[in-house]
Amino acid sequence: MASTDARIDAYIEKAADFAKPILKHLRALVHQACPDVEEAVKWSMPFFTLGGKNLANMAAFKEHAAFGFWEGLGIETPRAGEAMGHFGKIKSVDDLPDADELVTMIRSAARQMGAAKAVPEKAKPRPVTVPPMPEDFAAAIAAVPDAQETYVRFSPGYQRDYIDWVTDAKRAETRLKRIATAVEWIAEGKDRNWKYR
Repeated sequence: MASTDARIDAYIEKAADFAKPILKHLRALVHQACPDVEEAVKWSMPFFTLGGKNLANMAAFKEHAAFGFWEGLGIETPRAGEAMGHFGKIKSVDDLPDADELVTMIRSAARQMGAAKAVPEKAKPRPVTVPPMPEDFAAAIAAVPDAQETYVRFSPGYQRDYIDWVTDAKRAETRLKRIATAVEWIAEGKDRNWKYR
């Protein structure tokens, strides 16, 4: 387990004998499902957090243990409501869903939190180089001094956005229309995606 908290080790050690294997099992599954999870103690209970947000917590009582997702996060379980958490009064590991199902639930809760690190999905990096400027687009920009001046000051990313937009046009009419619009926007100092900011 990557990020563990000694206070949770102590919490588990002080728990009743029946609860220790339950808490250890839950802790291991949370770390398996979300390698970037961090541990904390809040309200005297073990918590698991992602990006500073509460993901789940567990607790041990005299005769049962509990495990739940913070704020519910849309996770439905048949025994929710019987006790604190989503799995009712947990008296043994057998009272929990099987490990694969529980890992899936934990990952689902993490995704719902918007915790991108929980299930890594790497975006393909865009090239930092600017593609060659099409001659017709270059001529249109050169014909409008404000556009030419602004385009030269644009970052490579802004330049690439406009070139990609123009060259992605399927029809000649569409390309001409995009060039005219691009020149107008560039002359006004607008990047390609100004409408969405």
